[in-house]
Amino acid sequence: MRSITKAATAALAVLALSVAATACGSGSGAPGTSAAPTTITFWDNNGGVRTPIYQELIKRFEKANPTIKVEYVGIPIASVQQKYDTAIAGGETPDVGGVTTSYLAGLVGQQALEPADGWLSSSGMGGTLLDSMLTSVKAATPDGKAYMVPSTSNLDVVWYQKDKLSAAGVEAPRTWDEFFAAVPKLTKAPDQYGWTIRGGAGSIFQLLAEAYAYSGVTQFFDASGKSTVNDPKNAELVGKIAELFKKDTPEADVTNDFPKMVAQFTSGKVAMMHHNLGSYNDHVKAFGADKVDAFPLPVGASGKRTIVANPVDGFGVFKNSEHKEAAWKFVEFLVSKESNSYWNQQTGQIPANKDAQGDAWLGERPYLKNAVEVLADPATVVVSPPYHLPQFSSITKADTEPLFQKVLLKQMTPQEFLDAMAQKLTEAQAEWKKANPN
Repeated sequence: MRSITKAATAALAVLALSVAATACGSGSGAPGTSAAPTTITFWDNNGGVRTPIYQELIKRFEKANPTIKVEYVGIPIASVQQKYDTAIAGGETPDVGGVTTSYLAGLVGQQALEPADGWLSSSGMGGTLLDSMLTSVKAATPDGKAYMVPSTSNLDVVWYQKDKLSAAGVEAPRTWDEFFAAVPKLTKAPDQYGWTIRGGAGSIFQLLAEAYAYSGVTQFFDASGKSTVNDPKNAELVGKIAELFKKDTPEADVTNDFPKMVAQFTSGKVAMMHHNLGSYNDHVKAFGADKVDAFPLPVGASGKRTIVANPVDGFGVFKNSEHKEAAWKFVEFLVSKESNSYWNQQTGQIPANKDAQGDAWLGERPYLKNAVEVLADPATVVVSPPYHLPQFSSITKADTEPLFQKVLLKQMTPQEFLDAMAQKLTEAQAEWKKANPN
């Protein structure tokens, strides 16, 4: 009887160990094993129009890597920072997330991301990506390290409807004087306007890009650490733009965010619109590729083209990920030549992969070819925004967007508006310098 009991106990022990091992293997799902596929979560930081593009790339990745499954989550761009902050606080971050340099410092400050320098070196991917984008990524962090892998960048441009400019006898403006002369010529009663102003969410970065392009100021801070945002020439541009409001722009502009601004342009109500290369698909869908074009922001009085560097977009692996090997494998796939070329071809933006920049489709789009040439031109002056400041995003959004609306409504002067922003930026820079003396 004792022998039977011992045998039964031993058999149960073996069975329990077998079940435990099976459960462990299923949970870990390590690539290269016969266990169930590893599942990683990917958050797209601008879900919506880009969702089908990522769905296609995920399908390709899973076919090439059958031991890894990717769960896609599209996050609206307007709420992505809050979503990340909430996820970090709750310890529920994704394995891989779309990240831009505009809020990278905040994520790094919360110690949410894995450093990418070692992976870039060991994988060999560092040598395939544009040095300028990698430099921008490192410049946005307090310790000068890469905490994200760049995939694309952008350039501020003015989109325009060719037929409207042609009918008014207007050529694409090259200087700000030509621009301000062209706008009234493109305004036709009762409801066609030469320009549209983004007065709502996301307005400040576009306005600063216009201001620095106009003034030619080359730094966001002077040698003493004081913000140059309130330079008199910047204020002059803000005043000129505000004067167009309701006269050569729709009245709804005072609260319009990006979707509403684009809707006005694609409805044919507005002849010219400032955004960046990323709205290509919206315009082509509305007008057709041969009816719409873009030019870089006009040249200022200095005679040199001055551009405010757009955020570099890319991917970060989060520290809480339990599947970092699979996560990095997915990132490597996304920034490979074929994937990076496909993604940027669909969005109309600039690839980070050097080999992808040689693909034929770039040359077939004059506006994009021009953008790449502008960025590569040694004469172009690039002004780097202080993405390294964790407060930069909140200062240029929640703190100052309502003030710009006051400027449009003539409740505040352009100089007062810029003085208020400059003070906050100067204080944030001093605070950052104190915390990072080296």
